Amino acid sequence: MHYNHLVSFDKCLRIPEIKIRDNLESAEAKIFEKVMSLSEDIASSNSDVPKVAELLEKMKFYAENFSMFDTKINERIDEVLKSYKIKHGSSILSQLTMILEKSDVGSRLISEHSCLSGENWRKRREKMQKQDDLDYVIGASEGDDLAKDVVCSRYKSFRRTYDDLISKNLGSFNSKTQTERNLKVLISQTKFLIGKVVRNTNVITWDHSFRDKIPELLAHIFAIWTLKNTQHYNNSRGIDESRAYLLMPHVAQVIAIFRILGIGYDKNVTIKKHRIHFSIIKSNDLINNLVQIGTGEGKSVVMAITACVFALVGVDVNCSCYSEYLSMRDKNDFAPVFRALGIEERIQYGTFNKLCENFLNEQCNIREKVHDMIMNNKNVIDVIQRTTRIRPKVLLIDEVDVFLSEKYYSGMYIPSAYLKDPLIKTLPAYNACATRFSNWIFLFDEAIKDMLAALKSFQSSTYIVLNDKIVYVEGESVVENVVHGYDTIWAYYYENENGFISQNSLETNVGIIINCGTFSYAEMPHEFAYITGVTGTLKTLAESEKNILKTIYHIDKNTYMPSVFGKSNRNYNSANDVQVVNVSEYFMRIRGEIDTMRSAQRPILVFFESEEKLLAFYDSPELLSLKHNVQIITEKVSTKERELCVKRAATDGRVTLLTRIFGRGTDFICRNQQVLANGGIHVLQTFFSEELSEEYQIMGRGARQGDRGSYRILLLDSDLEWVLGADWKEQIPIITGSTLYATLDRGRNMLYESKCAAKQVGIEQCKREHQASRNFMKALSEGDIDAVKMFLVEQNGGVSTVSEISRTVLLMDATCSMSNLLSATKDTVCTMFERASGILEGKGLSKDSFSMQFAIYRNYNSRENKILEVSSWQTKGSHLRAFMNRIVPEGGWGEEAIEIGLWHAVKESEKQDEISQVILIGDAPPNTKIDVAKKRASFGEHYWKTTRFAISTYYEDELETLKNKNIPVHAFILLIMQKITLKNCKRDKRTM
Repeated sequence: MHYNHLVSFDKCLRIPEIKIRDNLESAEAKIFEKVMSLSEDIASSNSDVPKVAELLEKMKFYAENFSMFDTKINERIDEVLKSYKIKHGSSILSQLTMILEKSDVGSRLISEHSCLSGENWRKRREKMQKQDDLDYVIGASEGDDLAKDVVCSRYKSFRRTYDDLISKNLGSFNSKTQTERNLKVLISQTKFLIGKVVRNTNVITWDHSFRDKIPELLAHIFAIWTLKNTQHYNNSRGIDESRAYLLMPHVAQVIAIFRILGIGYDKNVTIKKHRIHFSIIKSNDLINNLVQIGTGEGKSVVMAITACVFALVGVDVNCSCYSEYLSMRDKNDFAPVFRALGIEERIQYGTFNKLCENFLNEQCNIREKVHDMIMNNKNVIDVIQRTTRIRPKVLLIDEVDVFLSEKYYSGMYIPSAYLKDPLIKTLPAYNACATRFSNWIFLFDEAIKDMLAALKSFQSSTYIVLNDKIVYVEGESVVENVVHGYDTIWAYYYENENGFISQNSLETNVGIIINCGTFSYAEMPHEFAYITGVTGTLKTLAESEKNILKTIYHIDKNTYMPSVFGKSNRNYNSANDVQVVNVSEYFMRIRGEIDTMRSAQRPILVFFESEEKLLAFYDSPELLSLKHNVQIITEKVSTKERELCVKRAATDGRVTLLTRIFGRGTDFICRNQQVLANGGIHVLQTFFSEELSEEYQIMGRGARQGDRGSYRILLLDSDLEWVLGADWKEQIPIITGSTLYATLDRGRNMLYESKCAAKQVGIEQCKREHQASRNFMKALSEGDIDAVKMFLVEQNGGVSTVSEISRTVLLMDATCSMSNLLSATKDTVCTMFERASGILEGKGLSKDSFSMQFAIYRNYNSRENKILEVSSWQTKGSHLRAFMNRIVPEGGWGEEAIEIGLWHAVKESEKQDEISQVILIGDAPPNTKIDVAKKRASFGEHYWKTTRFAISTYYEDELETLKNKNIPVHAFILLIMQKITLKNCKRDKRTM
């Protein structure tokens, strides 16, 4: 930590009398001096294996605790191990691993260093009790039209060929004369099997004759994969059962690929044809389908080998995932196989966002084209000449429930061009700018309107300053390439003024933003010839989600693979292990769960709904005495630190607090046999998931791959308002006990089903925008300048400056109980503006005469940046939808802070452009004066005094102010109980 602080000082400060650089170099020299001393001690230890193990663990300690030097230190460990093996022989490594596996640091040495990691793989194979049990896997498999006899015979054919290829290639390798295996013949044989699948330049035929070759083709591809990963086998030659050190596919992986590729169906499917720029995949076997494979069962292998098959027949493959980190990890793991087969360029890994961008850019790089057109002031654009044929594309989805989530299925990809020019930044030189960009100055005029509107509503607390950049938290990462319109531009100016952003960064990152279209993630799969994928939560999908897959994407068949690790060893019973407590007990009970696990010498993972709630517990008096022994994993933790925390999380008595995003895709691997004997990893979830699939994923962080583990859910009663409604206090005593989970699950499912059904309205709107954006791409490609200008004007129209304008403030409760309504608002806001525009134009008025601002409020258990979030004034629904996409339902505390929303409306009414009306939407009554005082005490008046809410207020006072200004407030009441407490709103409003 101190070293990192010095690095920061060295980067940002110049103090001549303090020689920071000298201190850094001195610290580095001392660390490597110690590392070299340890490696020399190992070299002189001869065959004293316990001493060598101890010295290696000390070296690893330095690597893990000085992460800035970990690469060099780990390389030194690898060199030491190689020298030790050469000097004493391979057999001594087995003795070494037996000692190392007894400690946590030693276990990480085994898993992360190539000379030892073969032992880690061997143990994993030992745990896979059913890896080669064909009868078990086929008997326990489930699926639509599953022809088990066909699968059985095809697997036996595959296995014979695979075993024969492995035996021949291992037997022909001479370790004395060859450094690695020559796979040229095997690769040539693999490509020969493809035969005439590609019959001509336009048609790819996937017929019965090719389908019959698939088992043999898979055997060859898997053989290449195995033989490309024989380092552990090579190290273990001469050791009994050395084949246990080979990377080999298990039965479930092979059968999963069979089903994906059209093998093992009772009924024939209709011929599938899909044209993409005159290219066709023609098949009477392929049908869109999904396969469920459990956590830690090898989904990435299934994805990669399937991708190989498609790429070999001339198809481009997009492997989509929700995580950039996981995508790159999987791509790097299988890159040697892709390169060996010469298909690396045909297989892309990336997030849904990245793959969307790549797909569109392949046809027309929108950003570059628009940027070049405007910056060079063109009035004529070149026609794009297509010289290469675009191949058919296949989409492989990793975790389909994430794709169906609100972020993606209802989300939009909005590419923007960034215009930077000295004239643009020198605002007084507008005339010069108008001359320089004469053909496009209308876009600059619209941008200025948006800049001013964004400045008026700018809030300085929705981003992070990191590495001299404005960054945002997305998923499990902090991302640098996200721009939230002109809010981000003003953030650069604001932080530059405060000294946190350099002048160079300011000049690099500010400019005019030109929106280049709005593309729907939901529409992108239709661009692919074939859709398939793997997921761990297929059975937990909501009925409406299954219906979307079937009716929208024609994913008609599903397969469910059993675990090759045998029966789960998770200790969990939903009737007994789900409990609800009040706020006075909540943190004490979490601490009690932690103490129980630490006493049992077991690690515990505690998942929180948000970083704010995690930190509230971390800083609480209940955790104070243990705080120094607790590690935190949130989106803001650096990747390196996060990786180290994940490695340590599964060790004896370790306590780890995490945000919910890390409940998916993060592997907490317990290698300590004593910890496993004590019961393994315990997972505690402290909130109730809106989606069952998330719950299953979090549960799956423990008891993976047949290990022992346990899971519990501990809930705060007030957090259940979103599922039980405003009368949660009355309901909880009735349902507490063995029926608690079942009741909550039913409520969750009903809400989620209704939310999914409501999405369709928004999807239809997105579809229209998507098609308009595709037409824009076509116009760009064909050089249709008039169509291009018309689209860019529509897409980039700024906030209206018309004086006769209706300005509406929409106040909305954004606490947990309003989750469904918030989703519906996101989905329907554009439709609302379309209808308003139609009415205005019908009366001969400009459609820009209607302007709206969204202001969402919560309660005093939310900090200043969350209790009130406000959009800029907009005349376009798409801009408000972009704002709402960033709003997450959270918090809530009985009666809500309606007074804060009304306070904001009053503030807006005091500006030069007054407001016409206020619309209030909520499902809970307003705080009373006693409520306000009591709830503000949660963070304390000393906190609120430092915010814009320094002076407390009351909803009736704010209503009176609006009434005196003749500004109507229209209250939409969602629950009957609010009719009484909001009667003043109803009584004071007047007709629009």
